[in-house]
This record gives sequence, C-alpha cells and structure tokens, in this order.
Amino acid sequence: MAASDTAAVDKRRVILDAAVRVFARQGFHTCRVSDIADEAGVAYGLVYHYFSSKDQILDTLFLERWGVMLRAIAEADAAERAPRDKLRAIAGFIVESYRHDPELMKVIIVEVTRAANTFGRTHLAQIREAYEQIGAIVARAQADGVFRSEITPEFAALAFYGLIEQVLTGWIFDSAPVRDDELERAKGLIVETICRGLER
Repeated sequence: MAASDTAAVDKRRVILDAAVRVFARQGFHTCRVSDIADEAGVAYGLVYHYFSSKDQILDTLFLERWGVMLRAIAEADAAERAPRDKLRAIAGFIVESYRHDPELMKVIIVEVTRAANTFGRTHLAQIREAYEQIGAIVARAQADGVFRSEITPEFAALAFYGLIEQVLTGWIFDSAPVRDDELERAKGLIVETICRGLER
C-alpha cells in the first residue's frame, strides 16, 4: 500500500473514531459535521472528502461493527460445541464488544438498532440476519431434542438478543462504570436466563 493510501485510510479512521465520540456524547441528530471535524482535528472539508454526510458516517460505523458481529455468530455456530455454549460465545462476544468500546456500542444501540426512524429501518435486513443466525442455532438444538420445540426459534432469537441489548442499554445509561466482574457475570446470566426456558 502506498504511503498516500495509508494516510487516506488513517484519516478516514480518525474521522470515524471521532464520530463515535461525538455521536455518543451529543447524539446523532443534534451534532453537526463540523463537530466531527473539530473532534478529529481535521478541516471541515476533509470529512466531506471521505463521507457525503453524517448519515453515511453512521452507516459505515454500523455496517463495520454489525459485520464483525455476524461473523462472530457464524464462528460460534460452526464450532463443535453444545447449543448453550454457542449462545454463551455470542453473548460473550457482544459483552466484550461493550467492554472494548462502550461508546461505539452506545451509538449502535441508541442510534440504529433501537431507533424507530428511517435509519433504523434501512438496516432491518442486516439486523434480521443476526436474529436468523441465532434462530438457526435454536432450531438445530430443537431438532436434536436439546431445546423444547414449543418456543419458536424466531421468538427465542429475539428474546436472546433483546435481553443482551437491554442489559447493555442499562449499562449505557448508568452513570457508574461497569465493573469487570459484572461484565463476566452478565455473560453467564444472559445464557442461563434464556436457556432455562429453552432446555428440556
């Protein structure tokens, strides 16, 4: 990669990282592109060199993060392990994502997955893909007789992801930082709560 290409990638990343901080602090709808430029320490016009609008910036942040999560779900499912352990790996990945970058997770949850607006509806296909992947784990466990069949895979997936998202939302809006032991405990409790209702 040429030095100029590396510099372009770096500037683009600097802008995206700055946008996460601004969106998390001010909210997507109340901030301006100039706020992102100021946070990134770049000229206002440079933001528009890489992105056509703040909507495209949010879109990029969401698709990057959601793509990583979809791959993590697929990897958990592909592993030779019990369904409960697959769900624990997925819950663990999402909780660790919050530990690693709480501001980004706040932006994804507050501004996209829980947003009843045009932006949230734009990404319904990607959001549903995660539910479908989780539902497929449940469906196979039901076929193997591990999980009860009266709970549909679709409902189980919504309940599982919805519980994780609600736990993260509680942390996001709590002024006190989440302790490491709370993060670790949550991984097990999320799976225990859901699997107690699914397992025979």
